[in-house]
Amino acid sequence: MDTGLYVFMGVAGSGKTTIGAQFARARDLPFVEGDDLHSAENRRRMAAGIPLSDSDRRPWLLAIADRLHEARHAGHGLVVACSALKRSYRDLLRTNGAPDVRFVFLRGKRPLLDERLAARRGHFMPASLLDSQLATLEEPAPDEAAWVYDVGQAPAAIVADLVRRTA
Repeated sequence: MDTGLYVFMGVAGSGKTTIGAQFARARDLPFVEGDDLHSAENRRRMAAGIPLSDSDRRPWLLAIADRLHEARHAGHGLVVACSALKRSYRDLLRTNGAPDVRFVFLRGKRPLLDERLAARRGHFMPASLLDSQLATLEEPAPDEAAWVYDVGQAPAAIVADLVRRTA
């Protein structure tokens, strides 16, 4: 049984949900879509094209940290899709959630991200917020030991590599 805790992180359009959910299925782990834990107010702000501040994000990050902590305490694994754009956000998830959480950073080039966001339907966050996410993004530092993937690869190839790494 996999008891690993994984956060699939990156900006909008990087494939956090697609790749994270596929990985969770492959490893028979529960999957949490971090966007589902946003408050109604945060969703309204983003839908209106208003970037979230650190204080807007804090309750959301704490809710995700709670899920990680609960999984660790129960002794089971969990996969979460969460942008985790700043080091301070990832540190909060480690400190309040689980110190051994593994971050999987999904990095993509701007044209691919734009293409994916243009094709996305039914999501509350508009493509116009990608600029603010890219400006906010602090890529994981080497001491964070994140696993980094270029999302120009097929999701199935990324998942297959992750399954090999975690077997």
